[in-house]
Formats: sequence, C-alpha cells, structure tokens
Amino acid sequence: MYEDKRILIIEDDQEISRLLRVILAKSHLESVAAYSGTEGLLQLQNNTFDLILLDLMLPGKSGEELLKEIREKSSIPIIVISAKVDLENKVHVLKLGADDYITKPFHQEEVVARVEVQLRKASSHPEQSAEIRWRDLKMNMEKRSMILKEKELQLTNAEFDILTFFINNPERALSKKEIYESIWNGTYYGDDNTISVHVSNLRRKISELTAEEYIKTIWGVGFMLV
Repeated sequence: MYEDKRILIIEDDQEISRLLRVILAKSHLESVAAYSGTEGLLQLQNNTFDLILLDLMLPGKSGEELLKEIREKSSIPIIVISAKVDLENKVHVLKLGADDYITKPFHQEEVVARVEVQLRKASSHPEQSAEIRWRDLKMNMEKRSMILKEKELQLTNAEFDILTFFINNPERALSKKEIYESIWNGTYYGDDNTISVHVSNLRRKISELTAEEYIKTIWGVGFMLV
C-alpha cells in the first residue's frame, strides 16, 4: 500500500538506524539514513521524502533545531523517536511541529503503526466536498490547505487534521478522547497532552491572523469550534 513512499531516518546511532531500516523494509517501505542534522538537511534539499523519523540528540545541529528549521519550509510528517521520556520534552517538540512522538526503546509494531497512520493521513483523499467553509476559514481537502482571512495557515499534518475534525463538527463540544481516537486511530488513555499542545498551536497560528475566537475550551469536556 505504501511501497512508493520514502522515509528519511535522521538518527546518529548506526545500530538504531539500521534497526529502523529493517523494520520499515519488512513493511515494504523504502528508507534513507542520515546520521546528523546537517546530513538530514542535505538529504531534504536534494531528495523527496514522504515522512521523517527524527532523533533529538544529534551531533552538531540538534533534533529540536532541525525540527524548527524544517517546519519553516515544509509540512512533511515528522515523527520524533527519542530516549527522552519526560512530558515536558514531549510537549516542547510537539509545539515545535512534530506530528507524533515515540520513546526509546520502541516496539517494531508501534513504529510501523505510527508511520502508517501519518502516511495514510498525508495521502488521504476524502470523498467529501473538496472545499468547506466555516466563518472566515476555508478548507481545501485536495490541496490540504486552510485559508483564514485570505491568508494560508501554515499547519502541520496533525494540526490540519484536528482543525478539519473541528470544521466537520462545528459548535459541538469534542472531548480529547474523541479527537485523539479520530485522528490517531488509537486508544486514548487519558493522560496524553498531545491534543492540548496541538490545539494551543492552532490557537496561536489563528491569533496571528485574527483577533476573533475560533476554538473555545469547554472545561471538563474538551474543545469546540465556534
């Protein structure tokens, strides 16, 4: 299903990099290895990829710096794979624009599942109308673009999918569980801060274009598009 997809692995540990390539190859996914932030940037400049697996502790340019730099130019799906397990660090990289986060040591099935979710979202073409409007928001599903006040919102794939879910369910209180399981197709365990971080990013980007409120917090429930 994803045989034509290419994944860039930016990981300085050669054994882990090799393991990731083996895992992806078993799922018929092509991958290219880069062992530093600089090498990763060169690969992105000279080749086309569909997804990035990114380590944080890289020689020279750190994974955080690289993530920020990539997000200034591209919305390519990025999954961070790191030994850093604290919530604060996870929240930080999600705010920088990562679409997902996997902690080391990881399971083969988890890597494949999360990669396939991101590839599926990036290549999905819903049968619904290509363009949907809500107030001054205009969403184009075919182009995966979101226009507000005639200016394009620069969104990550996760942010786009969450805002799309909101637009398809306007003025309805949506719980974090409902949002998470709809977007990530996985079980929500109640202690994940992913949704709050992505919604915070969406609010910040919307506020840069308008002072009007679009996403309201419904205390004890979740969020609502208003």
